[in-house]
Amino acid sequence: MANHTDLRRLLRQLDQQSYKAYKDLKGRYAFPDFVLIVDRVQGDPFASPSQCRVKIQQNQAGFPQPLYHNRSREIALRDYLTRQFDRAAYTARQRRGSGSSGLIAITQPGQTVLERTSVFVSEAEVEARFVVGLPAFGRRVAGFQAAEMLCDDLPEVVDRALKYQSLNARALQQHVETAEDADWIREQLTERNLVAFIADGAILPRQSGVDERPLTEDSIPFQSPESLRVEFTCPNRGKITGMGLPAGVTLIVGGGYHGKSTLLRAIELGVYNHIPGDGREFVITHPAAVKIRAEDGRSIAGVDISPFINHLPQGRSTTQFSTPNASGSTSQAANIVEALEAGATLLLIDEDTAATNFMIRDRRMQALVAKDKEPITPFIDKVCQLHKDYGVSTILVMGGSGDYFDVADTVIAMQDFQPQDVTAQARAIAQQYRTERSPEGGQQFGLLTPRRLRLGNPSSAEDRLPKRKVRDLDTIVLGKEEIDLSAVEQIVETAQLRAIAATMLYLQQHDLDGQQTLPETLNHIMKMIETKGFDALTFLPEGDFARFRRFELAAAINRWRSVSVALSR
Repeated sequence: MANHTDLRRLLRQLDQQSYKAYKDLKGRYAFPDFVLIVDRVQGDPFASPSQCRVKIQQNQAGFPQPLYHNRSREIALRDYLTRQFDRAAYTARQRRGSGSSGLIAITQPGQTVLERTSVFVSEAEVEARFVVGLPAFGRRVAGFQAAEMLCDDLPEVVDRALKYQSLNARALQQHVETAEDADWIREQLTERNLVAFIADGAILPRQSGVDERPLTEDSIPFQSPESLRVEFTCPNRGKITGMGLPAGVTLIVGGGYHGKSTLLRAIELGVYNHIPGDGREFVITHPAAVKIRAEDGRSIAGVDISPFINHLPQGRSTTQFSTPNASGSTSQAANIVEALEAGATLLLIDEDTAATNFMIRDRRMQALVAKDKEPITPFIDKVCQLHKDYGVSTILVMGGSGDYFDVADTVIAMQDFQPQDVTAQARAIAQQYRTERSPEGGQQFGLLTPRRLRLGNPSSAEDRLPKRKVRDLDTIVLGKEEIDLSAVEQIVETAQLRAIAATMLYLQQHDLDGQQTLPETLNHIMKMIETKGFDALTFLPEGDFARFRRFELAAAINRWRSVSVALSR
């Protein structure tokens, strides 16, 4: 193995040569306290930066084993080190020529603590995966600048970010313990017959619609109503109290701008852990919660939406419903059935993003439009059946229809961002002002039939895989096809989108052949990622992936227009 002196000498020798001469860098280089591995070298200063890794032995890194002795702590430690590397790399970054010259960068985390491929920690070593923009002037190697970057700046980044003695031990401990406590509460929810927990003192409002950091000015700490207050004794912080939302049907009501949607947004992101200081560290939601909304224009392939829509014009099937351009009601029906197929046990719905005709059909409309002329069975007539027949709970933000008082188990009113338990008042109102509407949902929810998936034109194993890329936080591009995930609201980082794209390409080669049902496919791929990691899906070690849930992968597959499905036999 070459060493850092050899690397410096090589880089200086390459100075002023064609940029492609950098290809000679691929390999391993021993530094005094770590090994640098260059996995892929960019072919142009304006191309995607080069992929690198550093490995540092634990006797150099020095992280105490209790910081990563279980899965919660390990993921949190890796998350913390990613953030430290990002800060240190940003400080060390210098402009050194054309394109991305001088760049040292690692995946940039947001407010959530995710399992990422950017950093790995074991008893033997710490590994960090990052990219560098190899310096150039025009398209000529800037060898002396590259030597400074890799042989001087990078060791400083490693020293500041990947060695325990250089870090804030108290902050690191808090980061790890907060994640462990959050995971512990999440594991207790089912046993306590709860689907979500919002801690007293939580700060739910955000800086803006595009800034997930907490609102620091004029924010009101959350306080649970006494009737819904529960207590947990966490492994690290001890006792914590807050509002526990029970299984069943929960309504969140209240006037406009009083915090209904803010509360639901916090709950939908409570499937993830959050960093200390986020304000939502202890907003904890059942891991199988899925946000549902209407999604005009999405494609649907072979979904049984008959529990909600029993007939369509021109005799179109609703048991194997397909369309390239769904309406609000058909898309919301499909989104629910697809979430249930993937294993969801909690649905989250905000009336602001729901199809009105899907949610409710009041008595007056029933009188004007007879049931045999209306194919849609509204959600109000199915929500209780979902819980009774399949154990699926629902949390609804509902500010415009009191008809839902008849089906709610719990009703919470938000006033000035504070919750009040108004279940008794809502039931009294429902008794006093009867809607007289006729239930339209029958006696049972209906069957949930898994589908088998196949690609319309699958590539053979020998074919070149289409290129994958992501745009922002809402679009995957596979070859020439764009997959719009803007309505899939529980994707929180671009790194998740990249991982989903890579997984879809793997499935294109191996599993989307019509032999497995979608749940079987999801079980298989999620187990493989769990046991072998994302490296099993790609040719090179990728450092910019983050763990996603099976529900977001299913959502991407369901919006992949190349996929066709057939009902399971």
